[in-house]
Amino acid sequence: MAGSRGARRRIRWALRHGIIRRVVGKRAREGDLGARLMVDPAVLAQPFPHYDALRAQGRLVNSGIALASAHHDVATEVLRSQDFGVGMRMPENLPGILNLALKAGGRWTLGPIEPPSMLAVDPPDHTRYRKLVTRAFSARAVAALRTRTEEIAAGLLDQIAAKPGDTTDLIDDYASLLPATVIAEMLGAPVEMSRQFLKWGAGAALSLDAGLSYRDFKRSELDIDALNSWMLGHFETLRRNPGDNILSALVTAYDEGDRLTEDELTSIAMLLLAAGFETTVNLIGSGAALLMEHPDQLAVLQTEPERWGNAIEEMLRVESPVQRTGRVARRDTEVCGIPVTAGTVVVLLIGGANRDPEVFTDPHRFDVTRPEAGQNIAFSSGIHYCLGAGLARMEGEVALRALFDRFPDLTPAGPAHRRPTRVLRGYEALPVTLTRAWVPA
Repeated sequence: MAGSRGARRRIRWALRHGIIRRVVGKRAREGDLGARLMVDPAVLAQPFPHYDALRAQGRLVNSGIALASAHHDVATEVLRSQDFGVGMRMPENLPGILNLALKAGGRWTLGPIEPPSMLAVDPPDHTRYRKLVTRAFSARAVAALRTRTEEIAAGLLDQIAAKPGDTTDLIDDYASLLPATVIAEMLGAPVEMSRQFLKWGAGAALSLDAGLSYRDFKRSELDIDALNSWMLGHFETLRRNPGDNILSALVTAYDEGDRLTEDELTSIAMLLLAAGFETTVNLIGSGAALLMEHPDQLAVLQTEPERWGNAIEEMLRVESPVQRTGRVARRDTEVCGIPVTAGTVVVLLIGGANRDPEVFTDPHRFDVTRPEAGQNIAFSSGIHYCLGAGLARMEGEVALRALFDRFPDLTPAGPAHRRPTRVLRGYEALPVTLTRAWVPA
């Protein structure tokens, strides 16, 4: 019955988000900066001064909910340490009576932060899953995709140039479609479903945030469920018509019966699809906005195109697509000489660590020639370093070079709109005015 499903969803929301939302909201009203960085819209819109303020409070700041840090060395040490893991997800570790409530909530949606997702498991499972898909994202594989990515970029820009009028939404018409098309082709998924994948991905992205409203939680569950259902049907298509793609290989591994369970197969496939475009959409959108805001930096790239690779690193540093991540101490340990007890949750503010003045000179300045730009940790570090980092960098460079080659005088055409997410930072809409100096043959 729908009512029963609704009641169970309410229980799931309360356990996963409602309790946290209430506690964090109270702490934020009391002025706790770590809590405000989770829930205060004004702080989230422009978090960087607040990262600076938190960094000034200490290397690991205790909010009563978790330890938080915006220091580059702290974040790097935690991410690389075997003393920390990601296996902290609520509500799997709830004790006593709360476990009864968990059972009443029914089955949890198999989303990106639910085991067996690679985002939510530690070795040995994480190692096993990663080995199955690493080859598809190797440097050689990414290099082989570059020409096809350039073709996709050119085709999308042709479509934009052919539209009536001189304005377009850069996110909807370009930044989202390029990586969605690339990953769909990589996974043997129908390219014509790219916009649907983006819609489902936006819902899945909400689940990365803690303390969601019930409305956002419901949307997230429904979108993840829809993606899950589609993926199960797609597996059957690949069984009938296997191709030379990573999903066909995963389905074969599952059918062999000794390498993957059904949940593992589905979780890996859904993560590859959604993660294959989420970060890159943010990178392309934020990168375009930065270059429009800093025409002097665009001029450097136009006269010295060999600097594009470093420019992508600087974009990742200044506007990190993933702003925060978390780890839990698996045992009593130390971080940069600071004791941390087992079970402590540590929130790493990647967006703040990437503007740490101890590492980056004049850290709030956007400089495509910055020599230390590559020290950013936008794609994490350690064993959970982003599997698709090389692909995202390549797509970002191809997309932005092609965009500004075609429309060198691109300018904003109205207010941009940020995504409502907190873990992920990027644009939901970025209206721009085009130039018509170049006409496709």
